[in-house]
Amino acid sequence: MTGEDAAAERALDLLETAPVGIALLRAPGTVRWANSTYFAVTGRAREIVGRDYHDFRESDGTWSPAIRAALDAALTTGAPASFPGVRARHRDTAQPVYVDVDIRRLPLTGDGTADVLVMVRDVTERVAEQARAELFHAAFRGSTNAMQLTDAKGVMIDVNPAFERIYGYSRQECIGRKPNLVRSRYTPVELYERMWADLLDPARGSWSGELLNRDRRGTEHPVLLAITAIRDAHGVVSHYLGVAVDRTEQREWEMASAHLDRLSSMGQLAAGVAHEVNTPLANVMLIAESLRRKNADPAVDRRLSALQDQVEVAARIVRSLLDFARRDDPKVADVDLVDVAQQSVQFLRGKQSMDVVVEEELPADGLPVRGDRGQLVQVLTNLLNNAYDAQKGGGRIVVRGRRRGRWAELAVADAGPGIPPDVLPHLFEPFFTTKPEGEGTGLGLAICHGIVQSHHGSIRGLNLEGGGAEFVVVLPLREPAASAPR
Repeated sequence: MTGEDAAAERALDLLETAPVGIALLRAPGTVRWANSTYFAVTGRAREIVGRDYHDFRESDGTWSPAIRAALDAALTTGAPASFPGVRARHRDTAQPVYVDVDIRRLPLTGDGTADVLVMVRDVTERVAEQARAELFHAAFRGSTNAMQLTDAKGVMIDVNPAFERIYGYSRQECIGRKPNLVRSRYTPVELYERMWADLLDPARGSWSGELLNRDRRGTEHPVLLAITAIRDAHGVVSHYLGVAVDRTEQREWEMASAHLDRLSSMGQLAAGVAHEVNTPLANVMLIAESLRRKNADPAVDRRLSALQDQVEVAARIVRSLLDFARRDDPKVADVDLVDVAQQSVQFLRGKQSMDVVVEEELPADGLPVRGDRGQLVQVLTNLLNNAYDAQKGGGRIVVRGRRRGRWAELAVADAGPGIPPDVLPHLFEPFFTTKPEGEGTGLGLAICHGIVQSHHGSIRGLNLEGGGAEFVVVLPLREPAASAPR
């Protein structure tokens, strides 16, 4: 064996034991040799040695048309090529395997023959890590909670769309600034001191707690904030990740729940008071009527009439208290809200001012719901009475109905002076009224609210542009009956 042959054999031994998969190709396309690592990484069979790669019928993988074209170019022109993250389709494993493929032409032989070296490296873990990074970034971008990423000095380097939506600052405005951009003046300094003490403590490295943050408009948001210190391979803090759960809506629900509890207690109190007052009122009415029959003095008769009128006012208030306190389950049946609206409008015609015009904009195909017809008529009648009262000098009432997805909406709009802004939050509170003394008990809308809630719906009042007010009742549409099996 010559020295040149020994050197060549030694080179092949080194290539055979290399940790990188290596294959040697010769023009025009013959696979001359490949090391064990090549077959282990790609999962190819050794039968490819001696074959022409142009005969391989693969549409992807390490012998895809793009890689074969690059090999042709390397053999003819010497152009190198690289293909990162190619899936090795022939690897015998349940999990996908990815390789980097590098193509380099070797120096031409003495007779001008071209050889190409193909190197493959298993990069499955790198591809998986990149996929995980992309997944976490997608989660960061798609989270409904406000998230911010800062560097070790607490300067924001990224925020997600939820942060932009909740606080009103764009991503570009946040990057390069510190999170005190949204700091509330109501959050005590001591809280931030405790926060940084926990974050810088290697034994903890995190902090969570509730505080207030302020958005761009100055609105305060109660948030549950959790911050985690991210450390590098040497244990040094490199970044901080903050996740803020906006509890504004939860707080509103908690307040609404507390409000309902107060209404329930008030209803029980109202029922007790009404029953206690009813008996003496009845006695006063009976005594007044007895005195009237025995009295012949016109002046006394007028005083007794005034007394009976006042007793009737008190009795009407007692009846309202009992209606408010009563929480009977609705007698559920199929009801068309269009019929309810038309019945309520017709009932009030002639009983209210003829100077107020009532217009109906109701769908011809109806608004089918499930509910207590009598209670729903009571709601619409109450809303119509309020609309009449809001424009005693004449005006216009519009009763509108429409479908919105799975919901039926019925609205009563008037052309009156509207609702004062300070009154809007208290519309459905019991005993709250803007009517003159003796003309309203402040229970009508509270009763409507209770009825609509018992029907799994909602009611709201709002001012209209150009004047007037509108009350909207929203109830779930009745689901169509399932067809009988054939």
